[in-house]
Amino acid sequence: MLQYFTLPVTAFQQNCSLVWCDETLLAAVIDPGGDLPAILAQAERRQLKLEQIWLTHAHIDHAGGAGELARTRALPIVGPHPGDQFWIDGLPQQSAMFGFPPAEAFTPTRWLDDGDTVQIGNETLSVRHCPGHTPGHVVFHAPQIERAFVGDVLFAGSIGRTDFPQGNHQQLIDSITQRLWPMGDGTVFIPGHGPESSFGRERKSNPYVGGT
Repeated sequence: MLQYFTLPVTAFQQNCSLVWCDETLLAAVIDPGGDLPAILAQAERRQLKLEQIWLTHAHIDHAGGAGELARTRALPIVGPHPGDQFWIDGLPQQSAMFGFPPAEAFTPTRWLDDGDTVQIGNETLSVRHCPGHTPGHVVFHAPQIERAFVGDVLFAGSIGRTDFPQGNHQQLIDSITQRLWPMGDGTVFIPGHGPESSFGRERKSNPYVGGT
């Protein structure tokens, strides 16, 4: 079965998730924005073997530690969608602007597109391209445990910002209603910040997309 553990990292309290196959203990880390020693300590505590880095998008608080982690641990970077290349190229400038430790630009080992899959051990997750917050944002869906790792597309009671370069409010709403809602009301999502919620709960009560 797929297991996961989420820990907030960086001053932005970004939800970084370790996901692993409990049969093989092979693991991926989703959005290692920083605080790499804390992430690695959690992996070691569970005797996990980190094999991949998965990125939902390339804002500094989600991707700031990816280059260093990939280089020091010889790990492939998977994702996001090519639409976020300019955000990756700008990671060093983003880190300076927001007071983060110096971040390394990188080229993902594999770009992701809508309908792709990623695999860790015996577990497979599906990929949905969900632009709006950034043009290359992707979401990882694990239907086998009714979970989705949605980055900054949707939050409990809120939605992602669209006032960054190449953000698009209507695209974000379409991503939520056309790509996330079909995953099912019972699906629990792990957002990039804040507590988990379910798509059903947000469809009913979220002031930005409730009733859609």
